[in-house]
Amino acid sequence: MALIQFTKNHSDHSTDRGFQFEFFCDKCGNGYMTRFQATASGMITDALDVASGLFGGIFGSAANAAERMHSAAWSKAHDDAFNAAVQEAKPHFNQCKRCGKWVCREVCWNDERGLCKDCAPDLEAEYAVAQEEAAIQQARQVAQEATYVTKEKFSKTVVGSCPHCGAKLTGGKFCPECGKPVVAEKHCTECGTTMPSAAKFCPSCGAKQG
Repeated sequence: MALIQFTKNHSDHSTDRGFQFEFFCDKCGNGYMTRFQATASGMITDALDVASGLFGGIFGSAANAAERMHSAAWSKAHDDAFNAAVQEAKPHFNQCKRCGKWVCREVCWNDERGLCKDCAPDLEAEYAVAQEEAAIQQARQVAQEATYVTKEKFSKTVVGSCPHCGAKLTGGKFCPECGKPVVAEKHCTECGTTMPSAAKFCPSCGAKQG
């Protein structure tokens, strides 16, 4: 006896009127609904039930007998319908020989490798995803290193003190109290050029400052 296929990834939508099944991809969940297969026994039961209602229960015993006949034959008819449905659905799915999953051919099957994309991922798709992830990571790094405070956005007056007398300063190049320059200066030890006190080399002769 052949193994039963699609044992866990299907839904049974069968009723007393007929059989219908829905099969699902084990990976993405996409489904395929098979065609409805009507049952002769179900239609006979419906006809007898209608007749029983019209004639005040004259055919009630016949309807019950038909229902019992339907219940006895339903299991075999259901199995036959399921096998037919499997054959109808199989062209839309492939079974991976590595993991055994039934996956849809359109999305989750790698034709080149002959395996599902869980076992043999699509390298082009994976490369595209890796590129996007790298771009996002790079954008985050740039955002963390960027400077957002500019002169236009930061207009608050900086209050300092004079390096000579300690008076508070609100701007300008000279102290309003002692009149000395706010920015400390020094002279090159070699050529005597005036330069900022923090300079390590003379801008004129290039001599290193002590």
